[in-house]
Amino acid sequence: MQRKIFVLGLLAIMSVAGPSSYAQTQPASEAQPAASAVNQGSIQALKAMGAYLQTLKRFRVSNELSAERVLQDGQKLQHTATADLDVVRPHRLHVVMYSPRSTRELFYDGKTVTLYTPLQKYYSSVEFAGTNGELIDRLRVKYGMEVPLADLFVWGTDAAPLDKIESAMNAGQDFIGNDLCDHYAFRQGDIDWQIWISAGGKPLPRKIVITNRVDDARPQSVSLLQWDLKPEFTDSVFTFVPPKGSTKIEIVPVKAK
Repeated sequence: MQRKIFVLGLLAIMSVAGPSSYAQTQPASEAQPAASAVNQGSIQALKAMGAYLQTLKRFRVSNELSAERVLQDGQKLQHTATADLDVVRPHRLHVVMYSPRSTRELFYDGKTVTLYTPLQKYYSSVEFAGTNGELIDRLRVKYGMEVPLADLFVWGTDAAPLDKIESAMNAGQDFIGNDLCDHYAFRQGDIDWQIWISAGGKPLPRKIVITNRVDDARPQSVSLLQWDLKPEFTDSVFTFVPPKGSTKIEIVPVKAK
């Protein structure tokens, strides 16, 4: 017998995605750009990063996320989660999401997408044929599910919201791990975001900081990305095989508002 459950209850996913950007405090002596200033060099850096990402046909990216939750009295609590993505373009995707409360997995082999919770041993499978980016958009729109690092499949395409950026600046350079990175800061709608992009011939995003300006407490999420451009996984990683004792359940689409 199949059980029904809303995907947000079964597989509520802490999104490691979002506009990639960071904000870094500058000395007071340095002139600050006007809120409407858009540095075209910073926009071009995003375009170059996106174009490079689109050339990657097979890769693994891991993300370590720290996110803040603000209590009613203004106190901030920090929580952590991680996500590992194995990707083969255009239509192979395996995502493993870890948090202290649960582990969740997504499998996509180009024909079927499966969501699985190893602790409960529940899984749901839906037929789908499309690119990884189309799948991620479908999961978000139909089931209210956010896939970590979803923007990696948007940058470098016509869907990248570059025209919505209200402020862009080059904030200099920093080291992320051993990588020298160019640091850019952006303002877009209700968020400020910063991104550190590896300098040199492989412009990979290495760090992302997002600040929520709607909340007076300005909570932030910080993502640190590690890349493997020559991963050793096999194609079997994208196909779900139900473990013994697992139960199939139905994903219920979110209700239209």
